[in-house]
Amino acid sequence: MYSISPQQLEDQFRQLFQSWCGQAADLVLPLAPSGSKRVYYRIKSKDFEAIGAYNADAKENKAFLTFSQHFYEKGMPVPQIYATNLEENIYLQEDLGFTTLYSYLLQKGDDFPNHLIKLYQKVLHQLAHLQVEGGKDLDYSNCHSKASFDKQSMLWDLNYFKYYFLKLGYISFDEEALEQDFHTLADYLLTADTNYFMFRDFQTRNIMIKNGQPYFIDYQGGRKGAVQYDVASLLFQAKANIPPQLRAQLLDNYLDSLEQLIKVNRNEFKNYYNGYVLIRLIQVLGAYGFRGLYERKQHFLQSIPFALNNIKWYLSNIKLPIELPELYHCLNAVTEAPQFQKFDRSLGEQSILTVRIKSFSYKKGIPEDVSGNGGGHVFDCRFIHNPGRYEPYKQLTGRDESVINFLQQHSKMNTFVNNVFHIVDKAVENYIERSFTSLSINFGCTGGQHRSVYAADQVAKHIYEKYGVRVLLQHRERGWAEEELS
Repeated sequence: MYSISPQQLEDQFRQLFQSWCGQAADLVLPLAPSGSKRVYYRIKSKDFEAIGAYNADAKENKAFLTFSQHFYEKGMPVPQIYATNLEENIYLQEDLGFTTLYSYLLQKGDDFPNHLIKLYQKVLHQLAHLQVEGGKDLDYSNCHSKASFDKQSMLWDLNYFKYYFLKLGYISFDEEALEQDFHTLADYLLTADTNYFMFRDFQTRNIMIKNGQPYFIDYQGGRKGAVQYDVASLLFQAKANIPPQLRAQLLDNYLDSLEQLIKVNRNEFKNYYNGYVLIRLIQVLGAYGFRGLYERKQHFLQSIPFALNNIKWYLSNIKLPIELPELYHCLNAVTEAPQFQKFDRSLGEQSILTVRIKSFSYKKGIPEDVSGNGGGHVFDCRFIHNPGRYEPYKQLTGRDESVINFLQQHSKMNTFVNNVFHIVDKAVENYIERSFTSLSINFGCTGGQHRSVYAADQVAKHIYEKYGVRVLLQHRERGWAEEELS
């Protein structure tokens, strides 16, 4: 939720867009939120289009805009910046389309198809150029936080893991011994060459694919550092689940590109690379701990088992030239901890439970429970910012893209739905264990059109994907046929 209203923000984007291209915008569409607090809109007129961005963090804007200008002038694959209004914290950038490298991962199934491997090879080739050529003459004083990935930065990441994963996960450890291992690891990593641009969060959601070519976004957290870190970030991204043999092949592909730019000792590079893989894996667990264990966000909780699979592989296959006994003890402990294990979906698939989910209008009353059990969960969505108050959304529903993006960007819907997950998950798991046959979950709002429809859809999808039970979904006021998820 942002202090600026959607209407004010859209008006500001319209003004900036028209001053840039000389045409009035025909479309100003909010886009789905990213992992940050930035807000994005797709803006179009007859002959022009752009992505509008709003970010209240002025320092982060400065980093992104100055880096973008520098990289674009050097021919790097980044969006062109069209116009800025930094007093209002908004700017326009090139529209790179809808497709991220992550979207290709979602479609790949269990195997890595050849076209996806080729995309990764293109990405790694461009990454090498961004790190080496893009890093030349870059003014690191514009960095959002630290100008380099120094020892303090590393210790911040390592302690993030300690406080938000180990402690919140109730993993016992010797704090003094662990702190010593943190310093040992950081000191080792800093003996690598750290004079290149380090993207910092180089993962598939930050890589757009347009006309078969990769483009990079969201590098405002970049700083000076070792090239190994970004390669580790991409190849060990938790949900990418890249097979070890393919990871090794892609690493060699990257080194082929890097050797065209700088002199590389491959054995030395790979030794440091293994160290940067470790700190990246630890940093990711810290982030998942904060977002998942602390903030209780389902997406991050569901990502923990994938991250632990990477840890298990690492512990079984990689040997660093330094001793980290307490850190390795902690990593072994988290991979074995039952609280981090993924729910066995086959239990839900084999159960006799049916979950009935409905949206409704309070004006027409709470839906009757047809199971004969006397009712179930009823959640009131009326406190959530209502897109139906705004003319562009009045004739739409919670299934339309612009309404979905409005609810995700300009309301507390994400927090609400996330809290619902934690309530209903406990019920679903208990009902599966006790062989119950029915659970009802209802979402109400004023008209049963926007907020309740969206919430019901999200919870139905979540329960089916996580548990595999039979899910029946009905939007009562819409008159749509009841759906069985599959």
